[in-house]
Amino acid sequence: MNKKLVAALSGGAALLLALTGCGEDEGKKLDDWAKSFCDPAQTQFKKIQDANAAMQTADSGNTDSKKVQETDSAAFQKISDAYAALAKNLDKAGGPPTDNGEQAQKDAVKELNSLSKGYADLKTQVNGLDVKDKLKFADGLRNLSKGINKLNKQSEAAFKKLEAGDVGVAMAKQTGCQSQGASGAPKATPKKS
Repeated sequence: MNKKLVAALSGGAALLLALTGCGEDEGKKLDDWAKSFCDPAQTQFKKIQDANAAMQTADSGNTDSKKVQETDSAAFQKISDAYAALAKNLDKAGGPPTDNGEQAQKDAVKELNSLSKGYADLKTQVNGLDVKDKLKFADGLRNLSKGINKLNKQSEAAFKKLEAGDVGVAMAKQTGCQSQGASGAPKATPKKS
């Protein structure tokens, strides 16, 4: 999720918090919940960012197609594993102590598991590309970028309901969620081969 959107969401959530007069005890429970998700999630967000950086570096335009394929395949696996771990972290954290928090948490876990599967599917697809023909390989990468864009939107949606209102404010306070914005939805960047 981009930082402007996160800032807008967080600003709106802060206003909502002020209007609803959330008590100190409720705020503490929310902060504790956000910490229980964000602290372990930080490692997974870093893995996703590192995998994205590796894909960007590998596709400099002059890189051997086989090397790009190997790098992308490994990156998609790392991203898939990271989203699966995020789903487990969120499942373990439970629902945030808010109205509909449990349902939002269950929906987000389901989406994170779906993202994990989506990136595993991208790995299978990139492994199936023809590296002997540079043009076919480049076309294959362009087609994969559509899948990446779809997964990026899914990643943002996975957190949108979860971080509504006070939850977004609590998540934004946690170091583990700050580097990505409250949603922690890092994005894979589509190839431009």
